[in-house]
Amino acid sequence: MSARVMLGVVFLGGLACAERPPVAAPGRDATSASPPDSLVATAAGGTEIWFTLARRDSGGGAVCTSRTIEIRRGGTRIPVPLLYTDTIPEVVDDTTLRARLSNGCRPGDSYLVDLRTGRPVRERQ
Repeated sequence: MSARVMLGVVFLGGLACAERPPVAAPGRDATSASPPDSLVATAAGGTEIWFTLARRDSGGGAVCTSRTIEIRRGGTRIPVPLLYTDTIPEVVDDTTLRARLSNGCRPGDSYLVDLRTGRPVRERQ
């Protein structure tokens, strides 16, 4: 092997072992990272309503982030299934909250969510 080839091998080997900063996933940057969990409301008995998971959405020329809801009481966490919202949920009474489903950056139907089970039921108008 020639000295030039050996030098190239050593150089490339050094690059392979060098520490590099992490690369963001395709289509993501620091501004599109998921926001942290956020306390958005409290109910009787120390029940807390949190925004947790997030998804980017768009509609009508707007781009928004919709969030899921999680009910927390002590060490218990109850996720509310399939309900992404752009608006703050409203505590109705000791056992119920109201949240509006969001789709395409627009508020949709209201759902009543049981604070004990996390089960959403579409609110009748």
